[in-house]
Amino acid sequence: MNETPLPRTPTYFHDIERHAELDFLRATEIAALNTLQWLGKGQKERADEAACDAIRGMFDLVDMRGEVVIGEGIKDEAPGLFKGEKVGTWRDGSPEFEIALDPVDGTTNVSKGMPNSVSCIAAALREDGGESCMQDIPAFYMKKLAYPLEVRRAWKLDPSLPVDINAPIEDVIDITAKILRKEVRDVVVCVLDRPRNGQLIEDIRRKGASLRMIVDGDITAALAPAMATSNINLYAGIGGAPEAVLSAAGLRCLGGGMRSQIWPRDEKEKQELIALGWGDKLDRQFMSKDLARGDNIIFAATGISHSPLLRGVEVRGSTAITHSVLMRARSGTVRFLESFHNLERKTIHLRSTQMERKL
Repeated sequence: MNETPLPRTPTYFHDIERHAELDFLRATEIAALNTLQWLGKGQKERADEAACDAIRGMFDLVDMRGEVVIGEGIKDEAPGLFKGEKVGTWRDGSPEFEIALDPVDGTTNVSKGMPNSVSCIAAALREDGGESCMQDIPAFYMKKLAYPLEVRRAWKLDPSLPVDINAPIEDVIDITAKILRKEVRDVVVCVLDRPRNGQLIEDIRRKGASLRMIVDGDITAALAPAMATSNINLYAGIGGAPEAVLSAAGLRCLGGGMRSQIWPRDEKEKQELIALGWGDKLDRQFMSKDLARGDNIIFAATGISHSPLLRGVEVRGSTAITHSVLMRARSGTVRFLESFHNLERKTIHLRSTQMERKL
């Protein structure tokens, strides 16, 4: 009797990110593990280099056609994975991913042995003929306001609410307190400690809200208001533009909201942005969905040192423990993973040596 053979399941299908997400998680894990040797050593470039080497090495083993659309190194020429860099095996038929990443968000914190550093990667399946999933902003900095899901929902119901990047921070704190049913003094606002945020810091103090200042690492700070495990209610201030896109990708998975606006450092940068065709976008408020588009988004992060989002790497004898988060925009699933690595057997693949190396 002749039988009709069953169709073979294609290697790659519309939900491939479900299968690829663990590869991105492994990349942030080994980046954190390889960076640990530089914690507190005062050499942030070496920490960055170690993380990049580990991520490149992991990507060399991943069957994908990946392109870094947002990398690091734009601000300080650090050893980073740069825009346009091709990663993965690039075999025919492999899924195409756009990748935004920060191998070490909080390099200063790592160099000083301080809290609030993570390794993070956002990836999105490239859509045929469509616009880029990750919006590359050709500026150094953006003004940001990140808030929890409850605030985003309230604003969607009533767009007249002062949930606005240019609204006085006192008004934003007031409406956040009302929505979250808190006293103003109990609203926790996180701000990057920089001179450019000086007036904002003074306004928050004058209002009487609870201020939390960070030295570096504004990706985790922007995600914190959307995390049920965090006690941060708002993130505000001027921080890195590439970090804004990574934060937006994470918030697309978490459900929280963020507004961002380009903040030229000076008149020279403003004119450069205008020459690049961005003059009509300088006053625009970018929402999370504008910076990270589509639903096929993966966000993975592993703590290096403790942060509001994740605990850092812990070493107990011959075991290293990593704490990570893995999220998908399509399903809204957020997974916290605690992994135990046997240092007597654990190896990582580095790009620099093209071989496995023990930690």
